[in-house]
Order: sequence, then structure tokens, then C-alpha cells
Amino acid sequence: MHRSVRIMPIVMVATLSAGLLTAVAPTAHAAAGAALPFTSVEAESVTTTGSKIGPDHTQGTLASEASGRQAVRISSGQRVEFTVPSAANAVNVAYSVPDGQSGTLDVYVNSTRISKTLAVTSKYSYIDTGWIPGAKTHHFYDNARLLLGQNLQAGDKVAFQATGVQVTVDVADFEQVAAAGSKPAGAVSVTDKGADPSGQGDSTQAFRDAIASAQGGVVWIPPGDYRLTSSLSGVQNVTLRGAGSWHSVVHTSRFIDQSGSSGGVHIKDFAVLGEVTERVDSNPDNFVNGTLGPNSSVSGMWLQHLKVGLWLLGNNDNLVVENNRFLDMTADGLNLNGNARGVRVRNNFLRNQGDDALAMWSLYAPDTNSNFENNTITQPNLANGIAIYGGTDITVRNNLISDTNALGSGIAISNQKFLDPFHPLAGTITVAGNTLVRTGAMNPNWNHPMGALRVDSYDSAVNATVTITDTTIIDSPYSAFEFVSGGGQGYPVRNVTVDGATVRNTGTVVVQAEAQGAATFRNVTATSVGAAGVYNCPYPANSGTFALTDGGGNSGWSSTWSDCSTWPQPGQGNPDPDPNRNLAKGRPATATGSQDVYTPGKAVDGDANSYWESTNNAFPQSWTVDLGASYTVRRLVLKLPPSAAWGARTQTITVLGSTDGSAWSTVVGATGYRFDPATGNTATVALPGGTNLRHLRLSVSANTGWPAGQFSEVEAYPTS
Repeated sequence: MHRSVRIMPIVMVATLSAGLLTAVAPTAHAAAGAALPFTSVEAESVTTTGSKIGPDHTQGTLASEASGRQAVRISSGQRVEFTVPSAANAVNVAYSVPDGQSGTLDVYVNSTRISKTLAVTSKYSYIDTGWIPGAKTHHFYDNARLLLGQNLQAGDKVAFQATGVQVTVDVADFEQVAAAGSKPAGAVSVTDKGADPSGQGDSTQAFRDAIASAQGGVVWIPPGDYRLTSSLSGVQNVTLRGAGSWHSVVHTSRFIDQSGSSGGVHIKDFAVLGEVTERVDSNPDNFVNGTLGPNSSVSGMWLQHLKVGLWLLGNNDNLVVENNRFLDMTADGLNLNGNARGVRVRNNFLRNQGDDALAMWSLYAPDTNSNFENNTITQPNLANGIAIYGGTDITVRNNLISDTNALGSGIAISNQKFLDPFHPLAGTITVAGNTLVRTGAMNPNWNHPMGALRVDSYDSAVNATVTITDTTIIDSPYSAFEFVSGGGQGYPVRNVTVDGATVRNTGTVVVQAEAQGAATFRNVTATSVGAAGVYNCPYPANSGTFALTDGGGNSGWSSTWSDCSTWPQPGQGNPDPDPNRNLAKGRPATATGSQDVYTPGKAVDGDANSYWESTNNAFPQSWTVDLGASYTVRRLVLKLPPSAAWGARTQTITVLGSTDGSAWSTVVGATGYRFDPATGNTATVALPGGTNLRHLRLSVSANTGWPAGQFSEVEAYPTS
């Protein structure tokens, strides 16, 4: 959403094979996602002299915003080398550099350095949206593209080497770019009207003159770079066509800004690159702001560094948006903001959006009979992959969505209105054939998990018929299907059918039911469920029950989470009486500060080689874990990585406890604990007489080995 406040009260389907995004067919429906002109290769799957980061789902970390939640960090002189998957003469690299820094990557083809370098910068990264509750600095990645100047074949090697700046490389897209297209007969060229293809002069008036001259015909944008200093308006009954999105490039942050058009506008085959470095919702920093009018189309475009790709108001009936790339927006990729009838958005690729990647928002008038189909969406870094906020007879079909971050699900079907007059969901909402990979997130406002696919009666009851069919949900960090009344008013979610779903390796539960209402489930199969099949605890308490009807053919998720006083955590399982259980493992952890990827959750992930490190040179620093319920804790085991590279050190630690998370008492006063790799880098803390607590806090005031608090594991046991 363009103005979003998300406060929750509480041809291809993705698989990684040697790091390539390849096609699989987990269900019988049509393949999900777009047929793309490039093949993506993940950096963590290739040869490197750098270091891998991730996986991590913690908000505000480089790994959590990366594709696959993993990437590779290279410092000056280090490199990452990709094997080209198919014929290619161009590459696009998703990367991140530290805030305030810029530099270049040297490029090597089959071990020979080429003359071109790839510029990298933090200019378009590190976006702050403090007015959105729960937002943190985010949008760490950017994309940079390069024509290699030679034709490569499958098996060739392309390496990138950092020079003078640390670079985190996420993924590389290899592509065979076609030669530049030629001018259509009878077209009006912008250069004939005085446009400067060198990018030095202002070509705004030349574009306006060409559009005025070509009414009913074609405006031709030859290969080159063109600079516009203000937006175009009065665009109607005309085709704007370039020689290809790698060849014809328009530099502007505001391409078309108009409130009305008679329509018949067709925009195709060029790039619009903006200079948007922050999100200002009052600014029309969009490729299209307003309307193109009925029976228009947008195709073959490369849109990057804008606030929103298409923010569409007014009459856009029968608009087709297809075969485009949306990269690095500070807000939405595309938003149908009411009055959209018969719109088709299909076969687009969207990466690194700063809000909902694709959204329909039925403000002022309902969006009706409009579809999002066969789109590939990855890494929306603040909100949802696809969001439907109200509307009538909407379809979301055969999309591939991966790696959503904070405040979002893969797909959200919602009655969250944001503003009035809003038109709630009505008619039939069809959600069919979608594949969701690593989608869903922990909402930081309420420490509340959001499911991969969410139906939300946020501001009013869901009374539309919602049919969810042939869904594949893989590696959701939390739940697969969530039904919730997100505004906290307990509105019901009704008339939902889930028919045909494959759920694999979901972190907590298959169904997260938190609203009154009902849904029928048929042919939903689940494997590797983290905690239990169903969490059914309506919010607010006593607001009504959610009825789950077994329509037959379901398997692998029959159990129910038994304790509505606590959220299940990924892989936790139902509470058990095992006296030897580590009560802290997998529980939510926070800290007063952390360093880069060394986030609080690393101290409870069960891996002694990963670790939390506090903000440096800022003692005291504290680390806190919520055990989920009050327990009598008698013993803590504190660990640092067992590697001999971690020299012996003493940390001065105070242990505090709380039953409610607000009133704290000292359990063990400040004591120096020795960590020595010769004895496993482990320290044991006995709690006097057994201490009843739910929240455990460790305050570190000194460390002889490093100017920060450090734990690779904090284990809490009810046994002495």
C-alpha cells in the first residue's frame, strides 16, 4: 500500500537446484510464476573467496532481505564466481554495500578481466519509514546491470571481485539480450523533435512534442539515454515504444502524471530509471501516477528506482500490464487504487519492493473483475507479495512469491481499509495455483507471526466467497494459512474454502485461526510441520470460535496446539513435560543492540557456531528471551562458538528474571564467567533455589575478549 500502517494485534515454481531457480511441478495445476527472459543464480551456491551469510528471518538484517535468506559477503580483493547457466550476453546483480559507501566490482569472464566494471552504491538503499509502525531501516539491496560485450555459453564463468568496498552479493540474473529494435514505419522519433540520446540535454519538451505529433500513432524512442526533468501529461491515443529495455533508457522519477485520459495508451520496450532515494508519500515519484485511461497497456518495461511503478487511479478499464520488470521501488510495485475494472497484470517480475509488490486497494470505488496472474515476486522488504484490500470478483492465480519480510504475508486477502470510503471484499475472491516460498513474517508490532497466506477481517467481516485452490506453500517460517481479524475487533472470516494444498516444512502450524468464522479444508497435505497442525485461538478472547470443517483428503496436520496463552515457535512442538528440555531453544529473543547479522535469535537457534553480538563499545548491553510461560529455572548454560579461533575471555554478566516482562528482579548479581575454548567455551550458571520466571535477561557489563556482549547459545533448564 502507498499509505500503509500495518498494525496487527497480535513458466516456474521455485526450487533451488545448484542455486538456480528452476521449474518443478508439485501439483497438477499450471506452473506458477512468470516466463522470464533470464535465469537467476544464487550467490551462496557458487564458488567464492568471501563468506556466506544467513539464513536468517530476523527483521532488519542483510540475510533476511536476501533471496533465499542467504548471500555472500566479499571484501576488497575477494570474489564470487558464477557458472553461466545458458547463453547470455548480459547480467543483472542484486547486491548491497554498507550505508554511505559506493564502489565497483571488477568483472572477469573465464578468468580474464574485461574492461567494464559494475558500479555499486548504497544511494538507493537503507530506507527509513518511521511513520509505519514496526518498520525499521530496510531495503538493503539494489540491482545493477551490465552488457558484457560478448556472447557466453552455458558453463562459462563470470566472476565479480570487490575493489575498495565490501559488497554483499545476493543473486545474478544471466540473460541473452536481443539486438536493438528498429523504428516502426510512420513512427515519430523523439530525436527528430530534439531529444538528446546522450542524456546530457533535457528531452522533456521533445517527448511532449513527439506525443502531440503522433496522436493515433507511435512515438519512437531510439537507443540512447534520455533525461526528463518533469512529468508528461495529456498522454492518450498513442503508443510509446523503445528499442528494448536494455537499449532505450529514460531517466526520470516521474514519467506520466495525469488524472484523466481517454485511453488507448500503449507503453512498451524501454527502461525508466528514477532517482528516488527515500519514500515520500506525497510525491508522485512514479512511472505512472493517475491513469492511462481504458484499453491501455504496459509491456516489456524495465522500471527501477522509483517510489511506485504504477499508482493507478480513475478509469483504467481493461488495462494490461505484462512482461515487465519492477526493481528497487521504495513503496509498491503496482497498486490498483479503485475504479479498476477488467485489469490484467500478468507475467511480470518484481524484486525488492518497499511495500506491497502488487496490490488492489478499493478506495473510493471497488476494483472489479481484475486479475494478478503468473507473476514472479521476490523480496518485498516491508509488506506483502500480493495484497487484495477489498474489491469484487478478484482473481490471484498462478503467481510465484518468495521471501517476504516484516509486516507481510505472501498473499493477503484483507478488509483493511486504511482510508474511507472503502469497498470491502465482495462476490468471489479466487486464489488459485499460487506457490509461496519462505513467505510470512514476524510482525514486530505485536511479536505476532503472519502466515504465508492470510485472510484478514481487519476492519469489517469477510463475507465474500473466498476460494483457495491448488496452493503450494514451502518453507514458511511460521504458519501456512492464517485467518485473523487484524484490527482487534473480532470481525468474522466466513465463506472460505481451501481445496488442494501442499504444505512442506512450515515453521509452526498449518492453520493459524485467530478470528471467529469458518473454513472448509479438502485435500490439504502437510509434511514436516514445526509445532502442530492447528492453532485455533480467536482474538480477542471469547469473541467467537473458528470452525474448521474437514472436507476429506487432509493429512499430516491433525494435531492442535494446546496452549492459547503462548505462540508456538518454529520447530517448538507442543509443550511437553520433559525435565531435560532446553526451555530457551527457538523462543523469541531481543537485545538492546546487535551487530550486523549477529542477531539475538542466533543465541537460541540450537547452533553453537552462530552467535549474538551486541552493539560494540556500548556496555552495558542486555539480551532477553521469552520462554513462553513461567517455569522454574535452575540452571543456565552459556556458550560461545567452540572454535579455537575464539580466544579465552571473561564476561561480566548479571542474570535477571521477570514473570510479566515489565517488573524485573536480579537473580544472580554481576559475576565474571570464564569462556575457554580448551573446555568448550561454556559457562554454567546455577540459579539459587530454582527461580520462577518467564522472561530471562542477561546484562553484560564487560568482556575481556571483545568490546561487546556475546553468546552463541543461551540454554535454560528446569533441572540442576
